[in-house]
Amino acid sequence: MATRRDTVDAFDSFRQFVGLERDVLVLSLAMLAFSLSFQMTGRYIPEYLRVLGAGATVVGLYGSVGNLIGALYPYPGGALSDRLGSRLSLTLFGTLSSAGFLFWFVAPTVPPVTLAGVSLEPWLWIFVGLFLTQAWKSFGLGATFAIVKQSVSTDKLAMGFASTEIFRRIGFLLGPLIAAVLLAATASFVVGFQYVLLVAAAFGIVATVAQHVLYDAGEDSIGKSFEGLAQLRADVRSLPATLRPLLVADTLVRFANGMVYVFFVIVVTDFLAVGFTGFGVSLRPDAFFGILLGVEMVIAILTKLPVSKLAERTGLKPVVGLGFTIYAVFPILLILAPSNQWVLVALFAFSGLRFAGLPAHKALIVGPAERNSGGRVTGTYYLVRNTVVIPSAALGGWLYATDPTLAFGVASLVGLVGVGYFAVRGEEFEAYAGGV
Repeated sequence: MATRRDTVDAFDSFRQFVGLERDVLVLSLAMLAFSLSFQMTGRYIPEYLRVLGAGATVVGLYGSVGNLIGALYPYPGGALSDRLGSRLSLTLFGTLSSAGFLFWFVAPTVPPVTLAGVSLEPWLWIFVGLFLTQAWKSFGLGATFAIVKQSVSTDKLAMGFASTEIFRRIGFLLGPLIAAVLLAATASFVVGFQYVLLVAAAFGIVATVAQHVLYDAGEDSIGKSFEGLAQLRADVRSLPATLRPLLVADTLVRFANGMVYVFFVIVVTDFLAVGFTGFGVSLRPDAFFGILLGVEMVIAILTKLPVSKLAERTGLKPVVGLGFTIYAVFPILLILAPSNQWVLVALFAFSGLRFAGLPAHKALIVGPAERNSGGRVTGTYYLVRNTVVIPSAALGGWLYATDPTLAFGVASLVGLVGVGYFAVRGEEFEAYAGGV
């Protein structure tokens, strides 16, 4: 007889979601709200910086600071939760994130300030807001991996990740579309994006208040097992040997993507300057970019389950390799694209396929881990990868300031090196090695 561990379908996560205890349900809804806020705003911030007068080097530096925060925040976040407890920590981080959106909102109205002979431009507040908005993301990545690892049999890991990813990606889909609507309804990008920031802050405030009032974390153990840097060093040394080629290849591919990721919106709005006209509507390039992100995420959602199912027949390695390849070639395809709206729609639909390989990628990360170490292995893997990727955007910004085509071309070259390394050295997870 098939058990719950032996079968995973697209609605497993929904059935579990509606049956969750109140505290976990409230936390899940807060995650959805903040996901909407982040996706409405994050992809547009490089354009916001450009309009406020920042050059390509500053935009690249913004990306690298974001990488730094993403790599380092989880550890102090865990340490802080040790002292405050989960409920107060969630409230604090939610409040800081909501305040960050408001910092971004007021940035254009702040006049330049001269301090010690140095002029501080309004775009500096974007960096302050970045440190705040990312606070709520200090929780959860390793725990999410570990939960799936414990709930799904090893040969169904990709499908398990796919069923949970689909619901999370709905926030990724709706956020840019909401932004596109608000931008299309306003006369200028700055005014429209300020409305977007207010809506994002409202989502964050409502989620923070709701989780503080309704969330009961008395039984929660989040943040109570942080053992400091000694544990981190031990975890790095004990990474499964089969993960090391994947980690090297993934780091190269993500470094390549990080070089140009923050410039995608600027390429659409400024370098190519492509808007959309058709079906009775006419959109500025900034609003059209939100539609392109929506197209990208629709493809990601629609292909996630079929591609994960395919992985059970082909193995994880070919699917992960396909995702890496799309990551690698997309930059050069985008920068060389003609200024044609339908070409961009096709390109971003193609880009959406890279997300289809994420469940297989996650399965390949956590699969080799021992039964009760999935969270630590995942956290260590991402910490190492994200730390190495920190300077990528700054390098990309320096190259973009010289020549945008050069920056995107070098990024694709670095990514293809990662693809080649994975093809030669990457290993298959044994539970998928035989296919079906």
